[in-house]
Amino acid sequence: MSDEKPTSTAPPAPEAAAVPTETDTSTSLAPQPEVESDAKPPAPTETKAEETPEKEATKTPLPDEPTTPLQELWATAKAHDYPEIWGVTLADPATHVPSQIVLQKYLNANDGDIVKAKDQLTKTLDWRKKTKPLELIKQTFSKEKFGGLGYVTTHSAEEKDGDGKDAPREIFTWNVYGSVKSIDVTFGNLEEFINWRVALMEQAVQELSLSTATVPITADPDADPYKMFQVHDYKGVSFLRQAPQVKAASTETIRVFATAYPELLKEKFFVNVPAVMGFMYGFMKLFVAARTIKKFHPMSNGANLAKEDFGGSKVPLGKTLPPEYGGTGADLKTQGTEPSVA
Repeated sequence: MSDEKPTSTAPPAPEAAAVPTETDTSTSLAPQPEVESDAKPPAPTETKAEETPEKEATKTPLPDEPTTPLQELWATAKAHDYPEIWGVTLADPATHVPSQIVLQKYLNANDGDIVKAKDQLTKTLDWRKKTKPLELIKQTFSKEKFGGLGYVTTHSAEEKDGDGKDAPREIFTWNVYGSVKSIDVTFGNLEEFINWRVALMEQAVQELSLSTATVPITADPDADPYKMFQVHDYKGVSFLRQAPQVKAASTETIRVFATAYPELLKEKFFVNVPAVMGFMYGFMKLFVAARTIKKFHPMSNGANLAKEDFGGSKVPLGKTLPPEYGGTGADLKTQGTEPSVA
């Protein structure tokens, strides 16, 4: 990791009202959380008793008519000409667990609102068809622009869990913005930056092994094990003002990730940020839903990261996290993997 200070400044703390809705999300460039919406759809209007027939005829579904929200989403996906999300080729969720997991995440991200879930699913399929994220993983990016800025690490328990299942694993994505040497070089080409950032995310999603998953998820998003941790390291970054290139990259990253990566975030840690950032995030609790704000953890000292609870993880992360974050594992550059750079 470079100790060289960035030549420009990074953005100040976000205003809660200006943050787009997060349905995963994933990550932003500045310490501005992608906010999940906890808004519920309006309750259906009750029909007055006198206007309701004594007996309503039972509707018999047509042979190909979807009968559940998951089946409705599957019908939407099946009608699209692009079949893949996060490495999973979508199929009938009644018999294909990986597809059930993916489609259920879209329902959970929208609080069960099928109309919103179908809209987001369609937009994701449109975006993946155009962007081809799986091809971006194979791409080699500029080392000068992106080398050392993002890593993925996988941490496993030494033994299987109490049920005899495979040893628990935790996936981390790391964004090391303090290693940015030039704002113009790294963020000057917006499309190139987004492609690199998507490649990093897809690399992390692959570690979740959704395409081979055998255990479905429920409508309870807190019980979903197919999620990851994210760490944004701002060591050496100034928060005095926001460069326009960074602002544009941050806005576009949030837009893409809010649409295309729902319900993949377990918790997010903003480390090595000024103390004033902690105050700002505390202030945001007044405006952001509790379910969302509990995922964000600003920390002024990154060396304290290994002391966190990590949601009661069964993985001894204190032993495996990099020493620069308080762990006793190998350093981030050694144990982490990044998109190919040259």
